[in-house]
Amino acid sequence: MTVYLRLFWEFFKTGLFAIGGGMATLPFLKDIGANTGWYSYTDLMNMLAVSESTPGPIGINMATYVGFTVGGVPGAVIATIGEVTPSIIVILIVAAMLKKFRDSKYVNDAFYGLRPASTGLIGAACVAVVLEVLTAVQVTSPGAGEGIVNLFTLAGGSLLNVRGLLLAAVLLVLTNWVKPVKDWHPIVFIGFSAVVGVVFRFGGV
Repeated sequence: MTVYLRLFWEFFKTGLFAIGGGMATLPFLKDIGANTGWYSYTDLMNMLAVSESTPGPIGINMATYVGFTVGGVPGAVIATIGEVTPSIIVILIVAAMLKKFRDSKYVNDAFYGLRPASTGLIGAACVAVVLEVLTAVQVTSPGAGEGIVNLFTLAGGSLLNVRGLLLAAVLLVLTNWVKPVKDWHPIVFIGFSAVVGVVFRFGGV
């Protein structure tokens, strides 16, 4: 029961403060993994890949995935409920007060201040994903007494993940400059990337 309560609480906080969409939840999810030990940063990147490949908002998908990883089906349900509950509460409050505060200077100023915060969260998430996927740099959160700055370590002898860079470059070219395929549905490229991943990882190429 303690695990389920913590799942709800952690994702309730994530849903409440991750302003800016699904990608803005990544710093919070990284922090959850570091503090609880439920999953590693590599596991989080794998969850992100699966969540981006499946229908639905990424924030909800990630909550469901993490909840299932930690506590099975009940964990998935509880984590998902925790993620959406703050949004439901906020929407109900906004709907009740919309007419009164629609033209409020304070509300407009608050949103003006929130935009840079959400941009920073999303930017930090993007940098972390790039470092994890396209380089050998591992990003770890500082422990107690180690400050507030993330720790960067080189996992292998090479700085760059050559295979990841090649795949990203091929996808960039195919989706932007090769006319016969640039308008294909994204699921085709996701499937192609999955096949390449299987071949490279298990085929020893």
